[in-house]
Amino acid sequence: MIEGLNLIDGQWVPSSSGATFERRNPADHDDVIGVFPDSTEADVDAAVSAVSKAAPQWAATPPERRAAILEAAAAHLEARAGDLVDELVREEGKTRTEATMEVGRTPMNLRFYAGEALRTTGSTYPTPGEGLVITLREPVGIVGAITPWNFPLNIPSRKLGPALAAGNVVVFKPSELTPLMGQRLVEALLAGGLPAGALALVQGSGRAGGAVAADERVDAVTFTGSTQVGRAIHAAVGPSRRSQLEMGGKNPVVVLGDADVDKAAALIVKGAFGLSGQACTGTSRVIAVDEIHDRLLDRVVELAEGITVGPGAEPGVGMGALASKAQLAKFLEYVQIGRDEGAELVCGGASLDRGNGYFAAPTVFAGGSPDMRVVTDEVFGPLLVFLRASGFDDAVALANDTEFGLSAGIVTNDVTKALAFAGRSESGLVKINQPTTGMSMNAPFGGYKASSTQTHKEQAGDSMMQFYQAEKTVYLSPSA
Repeated sequence: MIEGLNLIDGQWVPSSSGATFERRNPADHDDVIGVFPDSTEADVDAAVSAVSKAAPQWAATPPERRAAILEAAAAHLEARAGDLVDELVREEGKTRTEATMEVGRTPMNLRFYAGEALRTTGSTYPTPGEGLVITLREPVGIVGAITPWNFPLNIPSRKLGPALAAGNVVVFKPSELTPLMGQRLVEALLAGGLPAGALALVQGSGRAGGAVAADERVDAVTFTGSTQVGRAIHAAVGPSRRSQLEMGGKNPVVVLGDADVDKAAALIVKGAFGLSGQACTGTSRVIAVDEIHDRLLDRVVELAEGITVGPGAEPGVGMGALASKAQLAKFLEYVQIGRDEGAELVCGGASLDRGNGYFAAPTVFAGGSPDMRVVTDEVFGPLLVFLRASGFDDAVALANDTEFGLSAGIVTNDVTKALAFAGRSESGLVKINQPTTGMSMNAPFGGYKASSTQTHKEQAGDSMMQFYQAEKTVYLSPSA
């Protein structure tokens, strides 16, 4: 059993209150992963104070050195990949295939951001006379990174990597459902040579995350998680500090009549039931035109019923456990809501006895309408709803009829309609003939509407690095 600790001022320490919490394997809740500090506001205060002392030295560290540290941290993760896969399967509930993909992706992210450390540039502007106008990019200062449990290595690496590459110090609060993965990422960065004072780790509940966001010394807060929590963080940060929030989704796939039913069904099932439906970009609505609706529904149900559900460590398992008892309870609550609202439960809709864990059957509803909560609310579980559209325009309207705007897909062989959908979709990500999940690491990531603050993109692109940098304009004359 792991005895987890906070990292504050270069020291591994318990919470100042002595309070702890357990993390158990969601596929076997008798299996205790470890005990971790339940941090308080005092712990966050100490963490922010510690990194503020280290900020000038880290900001002055040459970009080549920052890049080398991220490269070395990536190598450390790769050397421990086998153990990390095992730990990720136990802690989060992923299948081994899903965990292997995440563990492999994370060092690639760090190497990408190592390159960004070397690409930081300013600009020059034409000006009358002999003077010069230039811009300088500097670290924004202290970054608070608050991350979710569904990708507990990949998403934090997409926040800590660019923040450190830009010369910022970081206070990192991982989810209380995946504290070990957060600690492992911090250990890798320290093993890569990161000065211990440049990064603080505070474990615990939302209370600790709220304290990170509320601390006025934290110059920028980056968060991925639910829209409800994101809105609270946005209010705490206020207008005078930076925030970058990527939040919920209710992601549609539009299927037109010319689509290949087998291919459409396969990508829908992958997007809906991969990661047990616990992905912000996961497919949760299928909007099929009349001529293909029934055939597509039958094929999706056939594939969903063929998924093997069980502990992620077991061979042949296609869908693992939900991450917690609360996630399973929420899923079951929405199954009942769907029934009460008049949607037709076509398959699934129940918890499964697969040992001592939180397992659910892949679930498909038909007969959805825009006023149903199973159509409007983010369930964050293996629940998919079919809606029927009369044609292309109706399908686009149904796809956009949501407060969210993260990811949207269309399946068609008609390039004209595919591009029209891309232009009319009210989503930050549009996938054509692909699952709504799965993003390129070198492409910008972010949503519209209630899915994002739409301030700066995550993952890649110039906008991503600009979030972690302050731009200063300098006017220079050759002599006084």
